[in-house]
Amino acid sequence: MAMIADTENPCWYILHTYSGYEAMVKDSLERLIENNNLQDVIFDVKILMEKTIEEKNGKRKIVERKLMPCYVYIKMIYSNQLWYMITNIRGVTGFVGPQGHPMPLKDFEIRKMRLENVTVEEEYKAGDKVVVESGPLEGYEGVITEANKSSQKAKIQIQMFGGTNIDAEVEYIQIRKLDE
Repeated sequence: MAMIADTENPCWYILHTYSGYEAMVKDSLERLIENNNLQDVIFDVKILMEKTIEEKNGKRKIVERKLMPCYVYIKMIYSNQLWYMITNIRGVTGFVGPQGHPMPLKDFEIRKMRLENVTVEEEYKAGDKVVVESGPLEGYEGVITEANKSSQKAKIQIQMFGGTNIDAEVEYIQIRKLDE
C-alpha cells in the first residue's frame, strides 16, 4: 500500500511543472517560503541538474542541463494548506502521486536521485543473511559475500530458480538483516 503525504515528518515530494517553468517555479517557491515564514515546514527545493559538455561551432563548453525536465523536488512537512498554496503557483500542474495527492519519495529513491546522502548505520559483514526490500530483487533472500561501508554497497549471493546462485550488488538502503 502506498503511503500518501506524511503530515508529521519532512519528506521529499515531486512537483510536476510545465516545460521550461522549473526555474520560475523554484524561484516562486523560495519567495513563498520567505514571504510566509515557511522555513519550518518547507526545508529544501531542488531542480536536478547535470553538467555535460556541448560542442557548438567547434568549441566545447560545459553546460548544465535538467536531469528530469518538468519536475521540481520539494522537502516539506505536508499540509492541505501548503498543497493549496503550492499548486496555485504559476507553472505548477500538481504533485506527483495518485489523483494529484503527494506521495513521499522512499529513501532509496532519494539516494538514487542524489537529493540527499542517505547513510545506513547498520553494520553488515560477509556471511550475514539479508532480505532485499526494494529494487528488482525485492523479496529475495541472500547472503552477503562482501560489504563496503564507505560506498554503502554489498555484494550478495541469492539462490534463485530452484538452486542457481546469482551474485548481485545492492545498496545498504535496499537490504535488511534477517534474524538468525
